[in-house]
Amino acid sequence: WKIVFFLVDLMFLNTLTPKFYVALTGTSSLISGLILIFEWWYFRKYGTSFIEQVSVSHLRPLLGGVDSSSPSNSNTSNGDADSNRQSVSECKVWRNPLNLFRGAEYNRYTWVTGREPLTYYDMNLSAQDHQTFFTCDSDHLRPADAIMQKAWRERNPQARISAAHEALELEDCATAYILLAEEEATTIMEAERLFKQALKAGEGCYRRSQQLQHHGTQYEAQHRRDTNVLVYIKRRLAMCSRKLGRTREAVKMMRDLMKEFPLLSMFNIHENLLESLLELQNYADVQAVLAKYDDISLPKSATICYTAALLKARAVSDKFSPEAASRRGLSTAEMNAVEAIHRAVEFNPHVPKYLLEMKSLILPPEHILKRGDSEAIAYAFFHLQHWKRVEGALNLLHCTWEGTFRMIPYPLEKGHLFYPYPICTETADRELLPMFHEVSVYPKKELPFFILFTAGLCSFTAMLALLTHQFPELMGVFAKAFLSTLFAPLNFIMEKVESILPSSLWHQLTRI
Repeated sequence: WKIVFFLVDLMFLNTLTPKFYVALTGTSSLISGLILIFEWWYFRKYGTSFIEQVSVSHLRPLLGGVDSSSPSNSNTSNGDADSNRQSVSECKVWRNPLNLFRGAEYNRYTWVTGREPLTYYDMNLSAQDHQTFFTCDSDHLRPADAIMQKAWRERNPQARISAAHEALELEDCATAYILLAEEEATTIMEAERLFKQALKAGEGCYRRSQQLQHHGTQYEAQHRRDTNVLVYIKRRLAMCSRKLGRTREAVKMMRDLMKEFPLLSMFNIHENLLESLLELQNYADVQAVLAKYDDISLPKSATICYTAALLKARAVSDKFSPEAASRRGLSTAEMNAVEAIHRAVEFNPHVPKYLLEMKSLILPPEHILKRGDSEAIAYAFFHLQHWKRVEGALNLLHCTWEGTFRMIPYPLEKGHLFYPYPICTETADRELLPMFHEVSVYPKKELPFFILFTAGLCSFTAMLALLTHQFPELMGVFAKAFLSTLFAPLNFIMEKVESILPSSLWHQLTRI
């Protein structure tokens, strides 16, 4: 065997030319480059490594392992389809329940900073909302409503304001007052005054259309529009009271509105109510509202999840210590608080950085994407003060929120307590949030090991091919030295075997 290895070593090393090394390293570089391109394409499309998936799906069962990610029931395809449908539906953009006033707040920010806090996409969505809620097919029968129907479609703010004044010259028009309160009023007090005028006009229209609503589809559409107008006015009046410091009055107005129109959940008035109750530190009523709206059949929001976490944290945060908890373990109340924080963070992972002031806040947009950065900004903008008011709540959040990412199964989009995290959030948030804001992205996909390995292998072999082509003699010497070093342990083992075995036996083996 020693003679065989010696002959192979001698013949192999002495007959290899620099062209062989160039061809070898070039071919290796090409193959690893193709593997890298395929792995990268597969990862971008499916979110996982192809080699890793094959290893987990096919090799692990052969070796006796079990794929923990596969569901135990037989309806896997149906479950995946349902998850995909839920993911797509969750990327729907929602009206921000706590949106600011354009004239009194957004425009004032522009005057001071010179920056536009609202994107064209966001304002276009608002224009569509206004046309949906404040207009109907019979508007052409009333001159003022016909003018306002055109006003909501106008892109120029001054043209909209001029149209609203024109409509008011014809009659007392509730939607014209709404437009002026939203866009022309420069203070909250002025906006409140205009909304009170809108309320007077809106109530009259609502009473008239209520009596005629069953006389045909046209009257039903008018009544539906007048109902939307009335609810919008009352909700904005309650928000004006909240902004002007009359929080108890705002809470009463919101409760009355929810009682009067219980089916109009599209405005999410309960989120306004939760924020006002937190300001009053009326935590018992906050818990009662959560018990009603934090239901499994209702769509969740950051306000619901993080308010529930705040209440659980409030019970233990003032005495919580990470050092003490690590020594004695978590109590039942502390475990409930940590689980509530994990639940909230999994629903919207962008919120903690704003609450912990690791990332700067901006004015919230008029529309939000649930589980996205836009919703996180809208929540933290109004609720950061409530977390600061509860002693130790932010400390508990700081100590526990990152643990959520270790609990979520891989890949991160899979989800644990909720359906998988939608992959469309980054695109929608970039449309909703202004250019000067750095959009928070989650999950940041970490490159699998095999992509990094093939990238390194491809780069290394390409470098070898280039060096061999430029310095063939020198690389040939290095290659021979490397192979000699590689075969050195084997030669050493063969020498030991030769010294141990009898010479006659070794002679017979070499003859064979």
